[in-house]
Amino acid sequence: MPADSEKQVRVKFDAKGYCQNLPAQPGVYRMLNTDGEVVYVGKAVDLKKRVSSYFQKTGLAPRTQLMVSQIAGIETTVTRSEAEALLLENNLIKNFKPRYNILFRDDKSYPYIILSGHEFPRLGFYRGLLDKSHQYFGPFPNAGIVRSSIHLLQKVFRLRTCEDSVFSNRTRPCLLYQIKRCSGPCVGKITPSEYREDVQNATLFLQGKQSEMIDSIAHKMQQASDRMEYEQAAVLRDQMQALRKIREKQFVDSGKAMDADIVACAGDGNAGGKVCVTLAMVRGGRHLGDKSFFPQNADGYQLSSVIEAFLAQHYLNRSVPNQIIVDRKIQRQVLEDLLTAQSGHKVTINQNPIGERRVWLKMASENAQLALGQMMSRKASQEERLFVLQQTLNLDGLNRIECFDISHTMGEATVASCVVYDQFAMRNHEYRRFNIKDVTPGDDYAAIREVLNRRYQKIVQGEGRMPDLIMIDGGRGQVNAAQEALDELGISDANLMGVAKGEGRKPGLEQLIFPERKKPLQLPNNHAALHLIQQIRDEAHRFAIQGHRGQRGKSRMTSSLENIGGIGAKRRQCLLGRFGGLKGVQTASIEELAKTEGISRKLAEKIYRELH
Repeated sequence: MPADSEKQVRVKFDAKGYCQNLPAQPGVYRMLNTDGEVVYVGKAVDLKKRVSSYFQKTGLAPRTQLMVSQIAGIETTVTRSEAEALLLENNLIKNFKPRYNILFRDDKSYPYIILSGHEFPRLGFYRGLLDKSHQYFGPFPNAGIVRSSIHLLQKVFRLRTCEDSVFSNRTRPCLLYQIKRCSGPCVGKITPSEYREDVQNATLFLQGKQSEMIDSIAHKMQQASDRMEYEQAAVLRDQMQALRKIREKQFVDSGKAMDADIVACAGDGNAGGKVCVTLAMVRGGRHLGDKSFFPQNADGYQLSSVIEAFLAQHYLNRSVPNQIIVDRKIQRQVLEDLLTAQSGHKVTINQNPIGERRVWLKMASENAQLALGQMMSRKASQEERLFVLQQTLNLDGLNRIECFDISHTMGEATVASCVVYDQFAMRNHEYRRFNIKDVTPGDDYAAIREVLNRRYQKIVQGEGRMPDLIMIDGGRGQVNAAQEALDELGISDANLMGVAKGEGRKPGLEQLIFPERKKPLQLPNNHAALHLIQQIRDEAHRFAIQGHRGQRGKSRMTSSLENIGGIGAKRRQCLLGRFGGLKGVQTASIEELAKTEGISRKLAEKIYRELH
């Protein structure tokens, strides 16, 4: 029989023979399907026993049985210890994202408050690797809490928040000094010792030692009053009153300067396998807020397994508090030892909290249940909207929608956005922006043609996935331009729809434009399908404007100085560094400009004329 006519025979995986040769040592195993894809990654204290257990005839959960039926091969890696196996397992899960492992989204690093190590420390927002030369407080569950805390600390302690380039080049106090949000260390309005006292008090506040700090301020206020320094005493009095108000409003304050994370899990058997893990953060005895996570592939797993997966994926290679409180019993010893070694301090996983810790855990559990209910409610609403849109457009199997928008200011800094809706949600990590440069400024039709050509060229070449519906924020002209671009790519059968703003640009009066229909479709303003269309269109518009503003600001900041004769790259850098950016240069006087290195009086006058 010729080789090209032979039937490809699938060789059945010899599980028994493979397992006989495995060592009875700790390690990690990877299950592969017929395409060579990793479908599951697991760790074991004894590889031989653990891998063999998957091929027993009874006792396997339905989900595990399905996974085992797809196994065409197994790869193993022997490790020196169970802890090393846990580390390797976590890295492989993040790398391969297997379909049968519980997967948590790998978020960006959490934000911190930073107090820099300068003579006059800067108070600021920080995200990234920690440097021992500075003080960090956190992490916080989201950026909004950090910014509100910084605003509060500015108001009470008046610490500087400006960048070093601005601070070192100030010749007069900034607006923050005028509105009593900064003590003006840049121009000597406060002595180094007085500023250090404010930094120390801010540190005590961030560490949760509020009572100690208030007592200290009260003592200093009394001393200032005894010396008849009533203005200084009034400042300290205002600080003390503000801090008392903050303490009264504190959501949870243990009275103890302790750090802990509380992890609670909620799942509903009727929720389609959906699970929610809520992480609440307590730093310095203060509850900073919480964050909810919705893992993938968690259906069929015990909630204790979900907690274990979260702890491993979330904390390995990330800062860890002294105590992690969980709401169910887990295999914790190996993880405790690993996190302790990683962080350099004792880490305890508390499965049976008492007192106020139990109160925190109960609150986190309630929030997890609430977040799960809200998520399922939103999903049900999204499912209904998508189903109605499928019926309205007569598009069975409509799931993935990509929407495009063009943003510019009179043709300047044109940016096109592409946002993606799939599986009943906006997929932020799949969003893309395109800088449009090779078209006539202001030609939206040409911009639409270019962005669709760039977006779908790779799909024509076999990379990526074509959406079930392409939406364009625009009218008939934009839709025709989009159809031309798709025709050129040979995908003229793609479903295309334009969303034109209605009369007076009022929401609810949008018209839906289709290439094959002369008459637009207008849905009632309470129509579920229209609400989904508006949601996706508005997101594309927001994403485009955000990108356009960034490009426009960048181009204007550089071009206005580049267009001045005699200002090269070095002088431009000196100007921007001295005044902290273009706005500082624009507000500077001729005398201040002339004090910049390389800028003569004559050139300073020229710069001033060009910028005003």
